[in-house]
Parts: sequence; structure tokens; C-alpha cells
Amino acid sequence: MGTTGQQLTTVPEPKYWHLRTVLLRAIDSEFSTGQVLPNERELSARFGVARATLRQALDQLELEGRLVRRRGIGTLIAAPRVGVPVNRQEEGWPGVGRSQAWRTVDCTTASASAQLAKNLGIAEGATVHTVRRVRLVEGRAVATESLHVPAAALPHLPGFRAESDRARSVLRQLERLEVDGESRSVELGVAEAEEAVLLERPPGSPVLVMTTQYAAAGRLVALAVSTYRADTCKLTFGETGLVEVTPVAGAPEVRTAS
Repeated sequence: MGTTGQQLTTVPEPKYWHLRTVLLRAIDSEFSTGQVLPNERELSARFGVARATLRQALDQLELEGRLVRRRGIGTLIAAPRVGVPVNRQEEGWPGVGRSQAWRTVDCTTASASAQLAKNLGIAEGATVHTVRRVRLVEGRAVATESLHVPAAALPHLPGFRAESDRARSVLRQLERLEVDGESRSVELGVAEAEEAVLLERPPGSPVLVMTTQYAAAGRLVALAVSTYRADTCKLTFGETGLVEVTPVAGAPEVRTAS
């Protein structure tokens, strides 16, 4: 690599970040899952730092899922991240075999915005059904999902009176479509206000945003945007741990906000 005549400026490491690294070493070598950390006064004295610096480091480790605070108990060592399968064999085509893992929040039918229309490969203003759900693992919310389905992909969708009936109808109709392609992408993001409430996390918490395109009969029929808690989840793809998908022929490139 050639030189550009510019030198990189070394940025001093913040005190709390250095302390975070030191705390991680102590956590890995001295503590086990579920064990309570010493109180702030003891930790401040041990590491020779101000309590404000200690709190910053503890807050960071909580965001990363290494620590968990319990009122009346203290700060505990968090359990390892839960492996969450996201391949179609384990998770199922939307609507199939996932009733125990997903809880429906709501279902709306509206005109597609310019960005959603582009992602779905349809005309702006076309009708789209959106089912919002929460994924549960051992009774805990680990992800939210917005499943967007163009109305044109479900021409035989029956009428419905209640919102819950609409969601069930959309998912049932999806079950009848034979998937012949899918693509997935994952990127780091932060939880927006509505997602944070559903995930029981503060707004701005780190999340993994997985976008999945599903195709049937050679056209894109559904777009799922799933937001997983980065502090408690690790996503697993296929039996080998590799991403195992079949391409969605002719589908538009999907970009999700980070």
C-alpha cells in the first residue's frame, strides 16, 4: 500500500474502555455464570478508578450482554448467548411450524413507501400486508420481525373482520406457496423505540438486523426484516454453521438501515 503523505493520529483509549477490557479478563478468569460481582465501592478500590468510570465500563458490558443487573440483587455475570437457528429447515417458511416460537403483535395493510416498494420490486403505492411478530426462546423475547407481503402475491386472500384474523390469513396463504429461492443478509444496528419496547431493552441497544427475501414461482413474495438482540443471541445458519441459501433470481438488492 502506497503512502498518501497523511499520518494516522493515535486516539488515546478512554479510561472506561481500558477498564472494560480489564474487567472482561477478571470475569473470564474469576467468575462464573450467575455469580454476583462485588459492589461498586469494592470494584473501584480494587481497580483504582473513579466510580463514574466504573459505571461507564459496567454499562458497556451490560450492553454487550456480559453482565445483567437485577434490582435488589446486584450485577451478575450473564449467561452465554443463546444460539438461534435462522435457516429455513429449523425456523420454517413464514407461517409454517413457528406458532410456538413467534407471537403476533399486529397486522396492517397499506400502500408501499418508495423504499419498501424498491426492496420488494413492486410499484410505489402498491398494497402490502405487514405482519409484525416477536420471536420467543424459552419464553423470552429475542427478536422482532416485520414480514412484508405484496398483496399481489396472495390474490386469493379471504376477507377478514379482525386484525388477528388478517394476520392468520396472510400466514396461512404464505404456507401454500412453494419457496424456490431465498437470500439473507445480516448487519449490525440499534434498536429503535418500538423495537426496544418489544425486546425489553433500552432504545439504542445493539441488535443484529437480518433481512430475508423469499421467492416463489420466480418472483419475490415476502420480505422479512428481523431484529435480534445482540446481547443475548448468536445466529446460526444451517447444520454446518455456514449460510445455506438459494439465490432469489432477479430480486432487487435489499438495504436495511443500520
